Amino acid sequence: MSLQTLNEQVKTDLSYLDFGGVDWVRPTTHTEGHVYDAVIVGGGQSGLATAFGLLRERVSNILVIDENPEGFEGPWETYARMVTLRTPKQLTSIDLGIPSLTFRSWWETQFGQESWKAIDKIPRGDWMNYLRWYREVLDLPIINEVKLKLIDPINKGIHRLHIDGPGAPSDTILARKVILATGIQGGGEWHVPPMISKKLPKSLYAHTSNPINFDALKGKKIAILGGGASAFDNANFALSGGVAEAHVFVRRKEMPRINPIRQMEGSGIIDRFHTLSDSDKYAAIAHFFKHNQPPTNDTFERASSWPGFQLHLGTPWHDVEPTGQGALVTTPKGKFTFDFLIVSTGLLTDPALRPELKLVNNDIARWGDVYKAPEEIANSVLDAHPYLSPGFAFLSRTEKGKQNLHGLFAFNYSALISCGISASALSGMRFGVPKLVSAIADQLFLDDREEILKNFFEYNDIEFVGEWPKKEQNSSVI
Repeated sequence: MSLQTLNEQVKTDLSYLDFGGVDWVRPTTHTEGHVYDAVIVGGGQSGLATAFGLLRERVSNILVIDENPEGFEGPWETYARMVTLRTPKQLTSIDLGIPSLTFRSWWETQFGQESWKAIDKIPRGDWMNYLRWYREVLDLPIINEVKLKLIDPINKGIHRLHIDGPGAPSDTILARKVILATGIQGGGEWHVPPMISKKLPKSLYAHTSNPINFDALKGKKIAILGGGASAFDNANFALSGGVAEAHVFVRRKEMPRINPIRQMEGSGIIDRFHTLSDSDKYAAIAHFFKHNQPPTNDTFERASSWPGFQLHLGTPWHDVEPTGQGALVTTPKGKFTFDFLIVSTGLLTDPALRPELKLVNNDIARWGDVYKAPEEIANSVLDAHPYLSPGFAFLSRTEKGKQNLHGLFAFNYSALISCGISASALSGMRFGVPKLVSAIADQLFLDDREEILKNFFEYNDIEFVGEWPKKEQNSSVI
């Protein structure tokens, strides 16, 4: 079967579900111009799936914006440096239950069923190509190279979005609902320890989320701070590109060996996380953070097989300082000199770190406002996460702030404590996206409740035209 045949199959499958039917949402007007029912910020896998989900709910007055050029949304062709995805290949995600839209269908159409059986995990580049196809075959309404600068609530139910970039159609657009499908960093910012950011010039270090000129590092000695999966992805990437030595420094005395996501995938925790109490949610994510996510076995083997690879366990960095053309790193086990440092220390989540939320930041409820965790697991990093509804909506600290936050949704990593990994891991997408879409549609419906009910009570179109008793008809008897 060719890809064109699969495209036709997708369209046929969707036609059986009456995809593309007439919208039920009434148009909203405003003096400043067109009002979208929903604007999705981010055109990666989360934004694409959300757009498809809303279209299935017959909410088509939507727009997706993404700051990257077309085909380079998300991390896969920008800063992701793993060889394969970490998610088991058989887990479905953004297809939302349509078999012909699954990655497996896309793969087998091009490479055959035997090839699917042969691969262990999904190659990173092929996943990005699948996302490009998904966008095209569904004809999703996306404009690229448009960056959201500020969310400005102008009255209950409408937000003015200040945007810029080469693809921006204007300085502002209006939306009833705004969905921040902005990925792992969308709820805060990537974290670089101050001892690095304040003491070293940017020419000597980069976070794993930054573009890195690995060609300039050929034959050189680099250090990577962090023991998560991305640290080993970057070590392998660097060594395969000609770096002479890549030293990975891990604070823990032993590598993490348990990946809690694997247990969550088959236990109901991902899809039913929203039913847990606040105390259970907080405890579960505190446990999740304690274990971290180890590198996959194949990632570790790839990195550690290089002669220039070195792993330093139980070796935190106490200090760094520039020296000559490189950096001097001080650890409990001695001092080391490197040509370049790569920082793999994750991220911090807090709405206060997001410039687009500046006008509503003080209204947003945090976990620390709502729940006081037991001392043994209390964590200020967790407390800074926004306290969201089960449908990913921002909630207000005060009654006054409800109007400003009405219609704003966070479908990114900041939803971790409130909604589990359903917005932050590929294995959670098939559970998270329907909850998000349903919450958006419910809110649109309730916003228009009075008009919808008025139209319902006044509806008087005649459908049945039968009569009884039936009128006698002239007949002739022979």
